[in-house]
Amino acid sequence: MSNFPSSAMPGLVSASRKLAASLAIIATTLFGLLVITFVVGRLVPADPVIAVIGDQADRETYQRVYVMMGLDQPIYMQFFNYLRDVVTLNFGQSHLTKNPVILDLARVLPATIELAGLSILIGAGLGIPLGIVAATQKGKWIDQVARVVGLVGYSTPIFWLGTLVLLLFYAQLGWIPGSGRIDIYNEGLVEGPTRSLLLDSILAGEWEVFWSALHHLITPALILGYASMAYISRMSRSFMLEQLGQEYVLTARAKGLPRRSVVWGHAFRNIRVQLLTIVTLAFCGLLEGTVLIETVFAWPGLGQYLTTALLYADMNAVLGAVLVIGLFSIVINLLSDVVYRFVDPRTR
Repeated sequence: MSNFPSSAMPGLVSASRKLAASLAIIATTLFGLLVITFVVGRLVPADPVIAVIGDQADRETYQRVYVMMGLDQPIYMQFFNYLRDVVTLNFGQSHLTKNPVILDLARVLPATIELAGLSILIGAGLGIPLGIVAATQKGKWIDQVARVVGLVGYSTPIFWLGTLVLLLFYAQLGWIPGSGRIDIYNEGLVEGPTRSLLLDSILAGEWEVFWSALHHLITPALILGYASMAYISRMSRSFMLEQLGQEYVLTARAKGLPRRSVVWGHAFRNIRVQLLTIVTLAFCGLLEGTVLIETVFAWPGLGQYLTTALLYADMNAVLGAVLVIGLFSIVINLLSDVVYRFVDPRTR
């Protein structure tokens, strides 16, 4: 006889069903993403053969490359080959850099993660307290200031703000460094395993490289962080206002509990999952939205790589970058679901 308690069986069955449902959703999302990228790659007006051989090649060369790329096969076979290549992380070769796309992505992705990571730390670190304080001071001057700050950040185009910051603080005042990821004389001094200049320079003990990289990173991160802060503070204020109107808050206040204890000890605990969802969505948006700010600041990340590939119709690079962004968004949302279980026991 098994000693396994029968009362635990329904819980295991429920957990198994939830896990199966989550895996099915992830698989469906990935498949949908692959279908969309495949269709976009086939419908785009750019000729992939011309992108490889140029427009001066003769007809015989064109036909040979056309067959070599599998474009003469039925559409379902092309899709099957596409799935096989993606599963093996074979995104083809970039026509612009002449490198395998997977190597290009491994080179540029850490820079974008570095930028988006610091930006979300700024956005969440400032936006959540600002939104909560604004909610507790509803109608007062600090609430009005927070709403104006949020409205300006939410409605201002980041590429315009980035250009304005460069013109004023770099070109006119010289307070911030120019474009790029690091000073020219520090390039190539650190080549570490993570490809993150901040982490690799710390591991290598190259503090001059670290401060140079941080100096270049802080301005675009502040701009992106401000845009995230506007969104996060607005949602934090809304969530907290909803909780402050609940009966348990009124009861706690009637019992004489300090306002600080009620807000942070009770109301804030009930909006943690909602805030985690908002921060997750904001971070995914930063991974997608770095295209504009990386172009303005010539930041050598995934956004600039994708923009350049689009300008030169380098579809292998475009589709590879889009797939990586989609995969990262799925992974981040999956990790947030796991964190929910630690933040709120009711979700277990």
